[in-house]
Amino acid sequence: MGGIRQAGVEDAPAVAAVLQEAAQWLVDGGRALWTAAHVSDERVLRDVEAGLFFADYRDREIVGVNKFELEDAYFWPEIERGTSAFVHKLAVRRLWASQGVSTGLLAFAKARARGMGLPWLRLDCRADRTPLRALYEGFGFTLHSVIHKGSLAFARYELRTGV
Repeated sequence: MGGIRQAGVEDAPAVAAVLQEAAQWLVDGGRALWTAAHVSDERVLRDVEAGLFFADYRDREIVGVNKFELEDAYFWPEIERGTSAFVHKLAVRRLWASQGVSTGLLAFAKARARGMGLPWLRLDCRADRTPLRALYEGFGFTLHSVIHKGSLAFARYELRTGV
């Protein structure tokens, strides 16, 4: 059984494990991003229960995840509700890196947003994450702006869904 679908409550531990593995990989590379609280079992369970996580399943194993939301008041406060979907917490198991999991999840998010009648798919990342930005740009996202939150700069990207 494979493909991308909404994660169920029974999947929450595996979703958390993917996020925690990615968080540790970033720490190990000197690029810490998410705190333990951001990827805790409890927080992930709450978000899974709310229907926010989607997962890429390969042979019943979750190999990648992303959070699909309909608002982002922190990074995109000026965006009118009902015009955009937002991707957060895109993460892939290291064993599956560079095998198209990220782009598959992005394509799914774009199609889901389009199916919901939303003209924009938006996301953000640390502005200094050149490889991640290249992934987004290669997928077709365009840079909207760079904003500052505290001492950090974040690149905000957008993509027309075709609506």
